[in-house]
Amino acid sequence: MARVVRFYELGGPEVLRIENVDIPAPARGEVQIRVKALGINRAEALLRSGTYIQTAPLPSGLGLEAAGIVEMVGEGVDGLAPGDAVSVVPPLSMARWPAYGEIATYPAELVVKHPPSLSWEEAAAAWMQYLTACGALIDIANLQSEDFVVITAASSSVGLAAIQIANMIGATPIAVTRTSAKKRALLEFGAAHAIASAEEDLESRLKQIAGPDGVRVVFDAVGGPIFEPLTAAMAPGGILIEYGGLSLDPTPFPLSAVLAKTLTLRGYLVHEIVRDPVRLQAAKAFILDGLSSGSLKPAIARTFPFDQIVEAHRYLESNEQFGKIVVTV
Repeated sequence: MARVVRFYELGGPEVLRIENVDIPAPARGEVQIRVKALGINRAEALLRSGTYIQTAPLPSGLGLEAAGIVEMVGEGVDGLAPGDAVSVVPPLSMARWPAYGEIATYPAELVVKHPPSLSWEEAAAAWMQYLTACGALIDIANLQSEDFVVITAASSSVGLAAIQIANMIGATPIAVTRTSAKKRALLEFGAAHAIASAEEDLESRLKQIAGPDGVRVVFDAVGGPIFEPLTAAMAPGGILIEYGGLSLDPTPFPLSAVLAKTLTLRGYLVHEIVRDPVRLQAAKAFILDGLSSGSLKPAIARTFPFDQIVEAHRYLESNEQFGKIVVTV
């Protein structure tokens, strides 16, 4: 038996329970992992509360990221063996392949031998953030060294990953955060510029930074009223990639800017990279190269023990973190 986290009703962090359950052996093409650390993501809080793009089949497990040691491999699995140190690419369904537990089972194609220089905590904090940012900036936007890229919600794990990826290829990352509280930390982390959107004129600041050519790439997790100043500062032919909806306000469609500049506004989920073997392989190679070289290094906001999974989710919802929350198992 192994301890796992499940919930029987939708709600706040308090609905999470740790239970002992029997874990079946891995099926053909699957790998079973003895988990050492878990990455905590906002998507998990959304599934738990009933506001995610997937509906949890109650009772349900959850979790998108894990790192640990291969315990068993199913038939037909090549390249992985018991004892290997591995981490996990987020699956298409965390209800089908939940991470929160002492033992977790995944399709072999989502299990990666990560660089040995990474700690368990760093390995568990890597794939969701870097795959999300890499898919948007490299695969879709084809970010180049001469580009300015605006990154909203910049102190989130994905925002910080985007800053590192932009620096890795020589682009200029402009971090946008709500208040000035995290501006200095963002600059120290590697942002070329940092803007507090609730305290500064976002459009004017972006135009001042990017100049008359404007910003070609915007990577936004917020939506809402910020759309208008963002698009007003964009370059002709620019692309805005929307991967979240943190704002509770309506998101206006910036018709004039879109028409005048022939802008592309594109919705994006990391699932489109995960379900495409060719794109996933390219993203894995890019991320592993960055992790191996040290250009990509996960920022850990705080670490909790497994028994404090409820407290970890409460901290997640406090919006105080700078980087990824990790749980050690």
